[in-house]
Parts: sequence; structure tokens; C-alpha cells
Amino acid sequence: MTNILANHIQKIINLSESEIEHVRSFFTEEYFQKKDFIIRENYKVEHVYFIISGLVKLSYYDKEGKEHIISFAMEDWWESDYMAFYTQTKATQVLQCLEKTTVLKLSYKDYHQLLKEVPKMVEFFLSKAVNGHISNQRRILSLMTLDAKERYEQFLKYYPSLIQRIPKTTLAAYLGLSRETLSRFFRES
Repeated sequence: MTNILANHIQKIINLSESEIEHVRSFFTEEYFQKKDFIIRENYKVEHVYFIISGLVKLSYYDKEGKEHIISFAMEDWWESDYMAFYTQTKATQVLQCLEKTTVLKLSYKDYHQLLKEVPKMVEFFLSKAVNGHISNQRRILSLMTLDAKERYEQFLKYYPSLIQRIPKTTLAAYLGLSRETLSRFFRES
């Protein structure tokens, strides 16, 4: 296992070397190919995932089968169907790889054990949850109040490294605009 997780955690809280090793012991590395599903709808969500390498998208499919992209996650980010994970219910969302992806997964049971054994990790996960909540509110507000060009510019501002990694059709769907409109914005940039 790399030091990526340790470095990620140390940005928020300070852990001793022995605490870092203990935290690492709760995680398992797993590999996925492009287009693989990490989480499938209607299956119990057993893990949260820390992305070591690669890119994933979290989506919801409505009754008509239309995909609604909720978020993307790349290196140094966390992702899961959190509602299903924390309530230990079946997934209503899917997590799919857009690139070959390596994750560190943490089970529900181990998550709670980790918080008991390394109490500083409560602060770490609270910080991650708050930042995720802020990002989600920003996204919701952008969909409610910004026009197409402003949504694109906001995405570019907050996630510049993702623009070239996400297929244009997928990015257009996430931003709620047509592929043609997105292509026009790319040409104008």
C-alpha cells in the first residue's frame, strides 16, 4: 500500500507513525477496469472507497432509465452511495469506473471499529463529510440558479483537472447541457 492514504489523512489530522499503520490495517486495496461497476443498484453497500488512482462517477437511474450523474471522484477523493452505506441498505446509486481505477476500501464494520480505536479519525471523517456537503450544496445551487455557461465555468474553476479526463458526453450530462453546447464552450475557452 502506498503512502497516499497517510498523506491524505495527515492534511487534516496529525497521526503518529504507529497510528498511521493501524489506520492502514483497516483498508483493503482493490482494482477495477474502465467501465467496471464498484457499486451496483439494489446491492448492499458494504464499503466506502478512497481513490488511489483512476476516475469514477456516481449516478442515479430514474424510472425511465435516464442517468443522472451525481458526482465524480478521482485520486485523493472518497466516494460511495453514502446513504446506503450508513443505513446499511441496498444501493439506489451506481459507482462506475471511467478509467482503470485502484481504490482502498473500508468496510462498514471496520469504519466503526477504526473510529473506536483511533478517535482522531472522527475529526478526519467529519471534515470530509462537511466538505462533501458544501460541494453538494454548491452543485445544487448551480443547477437551480446558473445558466449553462456559468455551470461550465464553475466546474472549470473548481475541477480544472477533470475537464480533459471526463468524456464530453458524460460531462455534458453532469452539467445538464447538450454535447453540442459543451463543445461550443470548449472552443470558446
